Amino acid sequence: MTLTVGIIGCGGIANGKHMPALSKVEGARVVAFCDIVPERAEKAKAEFGDEGSVVYTDYKELLKDASIDVIHVCTPNISHAEISIAAMEAGKHVMCEKPMAKTTAEAQAMIDASKRTGKKLTIGYQNRFRPDSAYLHTVCENDGLGEIYYAKAKAIRRRAVPTWGVFLDEEAQGGGPLIDIGTHALDLTLWMMDNYKPKYVVGNAYHKLSGRKNAANAWGPWDPEKFTVEDSAIGFITMENGASIVLEASWALNTLDVGEAKTVLCGTEGGADMENGLRINGEEYGKTFEKHISLEAGGVDFYDGAGDDPALTEATQWIESIVNDTEPIVKPEQALVVTRILEAIYKSSETGMPVFFEK
Repeated sequence: MTLTVGIIGCGGIANGKHMPALSKVEGARVVAFCDIVPERAEKAKAEFGDEGSVVYTDYKELLKDASIDVIHVCTPNISHAEISIAAMEAGKHVMCEKPMAKTTAEAQAMIDASKRTGKKLTIGYQNRFRPDSAYLHTVCENDGLGEIYYAKAKAIRRRAVPTWGVFLDEEAQGGGPLIDIGTHALDLTLWMMDNYKPKYVVGNAYHKLSGRKNAANAWGPWDPEKFTVEDSAIGFITMENGASIVLEASWALNTLDVGEAKTVLCGTEGGADMENGLRINGEEYGKTFEKHISLEAGGVDFYDGAGDDPALTEATQWIESIVNDTEPIVKPEQALVVTRILEAIYKSSETGMPVFFEK
């Protein structure tokens, strides 16, 4: 069985992750490419399509094609919900790039559409599919760390502000590093803890370095006039069971302690971090220990034979979940909680007050 796939949004994430991965997945064929810039869609077709592939500039026209089974939404955050819902209502399964949506209300509407139409929905949190993440999740699933009651979700860059596209546009994206890379670190941490019940959040979003001209930056200086999102954000999350999570996200911060999509976990029986490879620590026979996990060989727990390409593993399990009618690894209800927490951190920063969640 071969599933036909349409790509909506042929920019960086589509070219860097979705299309290269799908091109290697048996049972998937990308047949439609859509972008508001025709040249981008044509280029994507030339590289990842075939003679029968079609190019669109209007996603609504693409969705009219009843032969397309799956849609990958790779557009700016502002249109994630709109396009995903329209695709499911048109009878397509949807992989939406992270974050799920700009707002909790939009994310919930996506879940409602999935339930209403019976179409599968997943979100692009590919860091779950790294070998270190998969191994650590197996440890946590088997209670290797005991009750995890403190964690850090880390997404810190020293000077790596994305200056292309709409990354700096608050209206289009809904935020800066918190919603862009902090979302990965938070998803990873909640998944390890298997805890999706936040109680309240306190947070601050900072605009401390965004106004600087000619700043050092991995992709060249940013334009302060266009930098309308935060440059850093910190959140403190308390869960219903009393567990605490510190979320750190930044594109520009004066620190040497950098790292993206990493988690630190502290449990009653042991701890783990991704600071220097994957390390597990604990206490045994009256002595403390530290283990460095070798990840060179073998696959991952949920997809035998996968290598160390998270994007390919993500795409493979997603296509297989449709073919076999199983749940995708990233459940939309989990991604909704990530969006709820991120939205609450922004709100707390705006109001200077904690934000409590309704049960």
